[in-house]
Amino acid sequence: MTNSKKNRTKQNEVRRWQQVMKGLVLTVGLLLCVSCYNQGSQSPDAWDLTKEQMDSISFSTTHHYSQNYNFLVKTDSLRLVDMPGPESYDTVSVFRHDHLVVADIQTIPTDTIDSVWVKVARDQMTQGWIHETEMLSGVEPDDAISQFIDFFSNTHLLIFLAFCVVVVAAYGLRKLLRRNARIVHFNDIDSFYPTLLCLLVAASATLYASIQLFAAESWRHFYYHPSLNPFALPLHLGIFIASVWGILIIALAAVDDVVRQLPPFEAVLYLFGLGGICAVAYVIFSVSTLYYIGYPLLVLYILFALYRYLHYARCRYVCGACGAKMRTKGHCGQCGALNG
Repeated sequence: MTNSKKNRTKQNEVRRWQQVMKGLVLTVGLLLCVSCYNQGSQSPDAWDLTKEQMDSISFSTTHHYSQNYNFLVKTDSLRLVDMPGPESYDTVSVFRHDHLVVADIQTIPTDTIDSVWVKVARDQMTQGWIHETEMLSGVEPDDAISQFIDFFSNTHLLIFLAFCVVVVAAYGLRKLLRRNARIVHFNDIDSFYPTLLCLLVAASATLYASIQLFAAESWRHFYYHPSLNPFALPLHLGIFIASVWGILIIALAAVDDVVRQLPPFEAVLYLFGLGGICAVAYVIFSVSTLYYIGYPLLVLYILFALYRYLHYARCRYVCGACGAKMRTKGHCGQCGALNG
């Protein structure tokens, strides 16, 4: 009798625990269902926005900046007027390196010069209106990446740099070849990193110019809102930023290999020559691609660089006596041993 009571007590405890566990499971399931319930995000049509706010969003989409955007004056001065329209008069001026913020934007369709007027402010006492075209030609985004892009996007600067770089590189290359100095593509070392660096610079310059040609609006948006994260950008911009990171990584690997293989003085000469070749590649391909010449030129350059490395730079043999690298069979340049 006692045993049967104990058994019934144990069975009752088991049932109670089973009920408790069922209750816990049901509670957790209910909480999960409630937490996963999505009421659906409201579309922009459902936003309770004023006409001014909708106009601001539309303007930001097409012009890539809006109110509270920060600019930096890059010209000598910009004149600001007291109000938008033909009846305005000059009030103040802002000067180079002044920081400006967009305070207001108005569109005047009857304005024959420029229908968009922008109010900018340097401080509480220095603010006024200016045509958008006049403002954009005299300012740049207050961001280091945008300013870097602005500097290297100047066509006149590129043409001037192209002339200077080609002349200096040709003269330096002639001097180095006469001294039988090491230089990429011509008297190269047994390392593929310098060749890869030059090819990557040429390809990146070609891609950079191609984006400006065929995806100007996306590049303009990137110019106003830059990012160094390739995964946060559209595919073509992400590939370009990834190539920039690749240039930095390959450059470090090339420097390490050059310093390891050459004496200090020769390594410095080689790295200067490598920098000159990269500068020439950047200028030539970024300018020539704007006229569609860069694409066949890039293919020819890739074939030339690979041919020169595979046939004149890569060491296929190792000296059996000292282990030094050798491009061809014969006497070792390090120990003089004959390798047949």
